[in-house]
Order: sequence, then C-alpha cells, then structure tokens
Amino acid sequence: MFGISFRKEKVRGTRRSLQRLIIGFGRKSDGAAAVEFALVVVPFFALMFAIIELALVFWAGQVLETATQDASRLIMTGQAQNKNFDQTRFRQELCSRVLGLFNCNAGMLIDVRTSGAFASANLGKPALKNGKVDDTGFQFQTGGPGDIVVVRVMYEWPLIMRTFGLDLADMPSGKRLLMSAVAFRNEPYQ
Repeated sequence: MFGISFRKEKVRGTRRSLQRLIIGFGRKSDGAAAVEFALVVVPFFALMFAIIELALVFWAGQVLETATQDASRLIMTGQAQNKNFDQTRFRQELCSRVLGLFNCNAGMLIDVRTSGAFASANLGKPALKNGKVDDTGFQFQTGGPGDIVVVRVMYEWPLIMRTFGLDLADMPSGKRLLMSAVAFRNEPYQ
C-alpha cells in the first residue's frame, strides 16, 4: 500500500509541477518585448523605407514638373528666341530650377518641338531602345510667335528599394522614368 500511494502522490506532484510550469511560463514576460520587436522590425522598416521611396519619387516628379513649366515660359514669352537659346542653354535654365536633385548633365533628356495643333501634339512617353529612352529623334524647335510648342523633359530616376514587393520601376534598367510635358501657344512677342 505504501508503494502504491507513493506512486499516486508522485504522479499528482508531477502534474502539479507541470501545471505550475505552464502557468508560470505564460505569466513570464522577460523576453517578450525582444521577440515581439524581432517579429515587427522587418515589416516596420520595409514600410518606412517604402514610404520614403514613394515620397522621393513624387517629390522629384513635382520638382521636374515645376522646373519644366518655369523654363518653358521662357520659350512661350519669346525670351529664349530673342536670346538665341539652343538646347544647351535651355538645359542650363532648366537645371538651375531643380535644386540639385537631378544629374542634369548626364540624365536630363529634353525634346522641344512645334506642333500644327494641340490635338496632334505628342505628350506621351518616348520609345525605349535597349532599356533606355530613345532620344535619337529629339529636337529643339522653339517656334515663332503664335506657334504651338510642346516641351517634354525626361529623367531616369534611380530607385533605392526594389524589394518587399515595392517596385516603382517602369523601365527595364530598374529606374523610374519621370516625365513632364507642357504644350502651349507662343505669345505674340517681338
């Protein structure tokens, strides 16, 4: 009898200690913060970098749009024609308005041409050749008084974060083509 009751007591004690261990394990929170941080930190930083990348792309696009409109006003008012602007001089005027955000010497592509009507003006994205913008047909025609002029400015924006499903690239080279297009009728300048 003594041996049997000893066994019952031992089994009861083992159950109680196992229950205490499970309950105690559930109550302990010593490393919980570290484990929770480890689970949350990667998605958190991925989301933060994605927000920053997206904000940079939108900001750069807006800066390019504003600079293109401001520089195009020189053509619309006849200032560029009166000062005999060529594409290099127009590029300098454009680059002075982009706050050092772009590499103007190497990456800024400019196409200025006249159009017969607003309906036939080409405001679309250019063709790609070997993963880059095909600029072989780009021109610099500022037109005369009353002419319709289309100014297209493009820049291949390098992307930093292309992982975690966020890929803003729209070019085979992994870059985003930022483009600004402005169509206007030149003023009757002298």
